[in-house]
Amino acid sequence: MPDLVTLHENLAKVVLVGRDLTEVLTDITHVALPQIPGAEAASITLIRGTRADTAAYVGQMALDADELQYARGHGPCLEAGEGGQVLIVDDMRTEQRWPDYTAAAVEHGIGSSLSVPLPFQSVTVGALNTYATEPRGLGREALPTAEDVASWIAHAVGNAEAAARTAEDLEGLRTAMKSRAVIEQAKGVLIERYRLTQDQAFAVLIRSSQNNNVKVRDIADHLVSTGELLGQAEPGRR
Repeated sequence: MPDLVTLHENLAKVVLVGRDLTEVLTDITHVALPQIPGAEAASITLIRGTRADTAAYVGQMALDADELQYARGHGPCLEAGEGGQVLIVDDMRTEQRWPDYTAAAVEHGIGSSLSVPLPFQSVTVGALNTYATEPRGLGREALPTAEDVASWIAHAVGNAEAAARTAEDLEGLRTAMKSRAVIEQAKGVLIERYRLTQDQAFAVLIRSSQNNNVKVRDIADHLVSTGELLGQAEPGRR
């Protein structure tokens, strides 16, 4: 079991003020990784507008996995960050939501992953990503600790951005808020229409995104605006 008291004590020792954000996030990642059950590597994806980057990582596996997703424009770290939804990949060998990414991930020795969105509080959105070499190496038992750490990360990011906020940043904040809000609305439509769970509804949006080569937020916006799910993808149950 993770030692949350020690984790919180060590996270509280990370100096947030007067330091480069990458240094801060790297420290947080190093502190957190040993306390997340099953995690062998971790990274922090930050998304600002349409650009996604790995702001910090521990373990080459995490950076490789992130970059495989950025190159394709989709994957759990991106969808978790933009959609505000926890995404668990139990087995990269059999995962069907991002088949081109997961096939490449398997070739890089990645067996499973957990992506937890940062609580929304700044211009930048993103996710804490953890990876394991074994299938089912990460799961629900890792979630409480990962969510805890994601809150610390969001606070650090928000603190760093507050000092340099501009009119452009505020516009970015509005855009990011709208993106997450429309995805939540779209999930609500699917939940009511097909009697799905939150996870099932988000999986439908992801599959439609894959089938149509369109961003999840654009799929969501189209559904909310027109009532039409692009590609008429039938909702699946996981």
